[in-house]
Amino acid sequence: MNIGIIGTGNIASYLLEQINKLQRAEGQVIAIFGRNQEMGQQLSERFEADFYTDLQGFLDLPLDIVVEAATVEAAGIYVKHVVEHQKDLVVSSIGVFKDIAFLEELKRLAEAKGTHIYLPSGAIGGLDVLQSAKAADALDHVQITTRKSPASLGVEAEEEKVIFEGSAFEAVEKFPKNINVALVLAIAGIGAEKTKVRIIVDPDIEQNTHTIEAEGVFGRMELQVQNNPMPSNPKTSLLAALSILSVLQNRGSALRIGN
Repeated sequence: MNIGIIGTGNIASYLLEQINKLQRAEGQVIAIFGRNQEMGQQLSERFEADFYTDLQGFLDLPLDIVVEAATVEAAGIYVKHVVEHQKDLVVSSIGVFKDIAFLEELKRLAEAKGTHIYLPSGAIGGLDVLQSAKAADALDHVQITTRKSPASLGVEAEEEKVIFEGSAFEAVEKFPKNINVALVLAIAGIGAEKTKVRIIVDPDIEQNTHTIEAEGVFGRMELQVQNNPMPSNPKTSLLAALSILSVLQNRGSALRIGN
């Protein structure tokens, strides 16, 4: 499996380490695309993957799958081109799909091109429960409460306080770099307008915490995940990077667990 990565940040570096150095997935990252030439060259030399600043040259390579590991803004520019070039696609910046029409457009394009789009679970769990419940309209209520440190949220606070309550759509608009989990939860469940989000800043915590609650005809679920941050970036949970690695490990597997 030939893998390409869009982005030169912490997640890209982590995936290169896990795949090219530690061989924790079948295949190899053969190319990196990005705008940061200094970081791109460093990653290229360290992990023996070619670095490109030209998107067309990058997509002309025999890539089986491309991982977007950049920003919401970059995802909005590049992911459609990946699918148009008949590459499977992993999207880490789920916030790009706050425009649900764009997600539907990309789905139709992938169907026409015979490719697949993967949305990793990121820093949370429970998506299989929501999808199962939604299958027969058995899901009525979904809420996520996220508790993060000031450094993780990029705000200043001396005491615990609620800084946001609203819909997943509004949360992604206000915190595009911090609350991708709310949107993937919404896509798996009852939609961005109906999914409720509560964000708490807490200067005393060391782990980002997500508590997911769901109710419906199926019953009730409450799940809490306490995440360790990536050592190189307190705004990103390690589990988010691991979820992308898991997608790559399981692509094409004869055995599927869950839905």
